[in-house]
Amino acid sequence: MATENGKRAEEESRQSQPKSKLFLSLRLAAVLATATATVVMALNKQSRRIAVAVVGTSPIRQTFTAAFQQSPAFVYFVIANAIASLYNLLVLLLRPFLRAKAHDILVHLLDEVIFALVATGVAAAASMAELGKNGNVHARWNPICDRFEAFCIRGGLALTASFAGALLLLLMNAFSTFTLHKSVLSQD
Repeated sequence: MATENGKRAEEESRQSQPKSKLFLSLRLAAVLATATATVVMALNKQSRRIAVAVVGTSPIRQTFTAAFQQSPAFVYFVIANAIASLYNLLVLLLRPFLRAKAHDILVHLLDEVIFALVATGVAAAASMAELGKNGNVHARWNPICDRFEAFCIRGGLALTASFAGALLLLLMNAFSTFTLHKSVLSQD
C-alpha cells in the first residue's frame, strides 16, 4: 500500500513538473509585462512651449505639460499594474512554501482578483488614451496626441504591455482552474 502511494505521488510529481514550469513562465512573463507597463506609464511626461498669443510682433509662450498624474484613469492604471507586479513577484518568491491544496486555492482566487484589477486598469487607461488621440467633438474636447506625440506613443506602449499582462494573467487563471478542477476530480 505504501509503495503504491509512493509511486502515485512520484508520478503526479512528474506530471505536474511541466505544469509547474508553465505556471512559472506565465507568472514571470506577467511580472515583466505589468512591471514594464508600470514603469513606462509612471515615467511618461512631456512638456512643450506653445505660442498662445502674439502681442505686436512678440509671441507669448506658455509651457504645457502632459503627465500621467493628470488623469485619474492613468493613476489607477499605474497603481493596478504595480500591485499586480508586486503580487506576482511575491507569489514567485513564496512558491516553495505554497505547496498545500489550500494555498493553491488561495493563490488561484487572488490571481482572479489581480486579473480583474489589471483588466479594469487597462480598460480605464485605454478609454482615456482614445480620448487623447481622437478627442470628443460633441463635448468639444480636442485631441492632444497631435501636440504630445511622445507622451501618446509611450502611453500606447504601456497599454500594450498591460494588455499582454492581462492576457497572461487570464491564461494563468484558465490553466489554474483546469488544474484545480482536475485534481478535485482525481480525488473522487
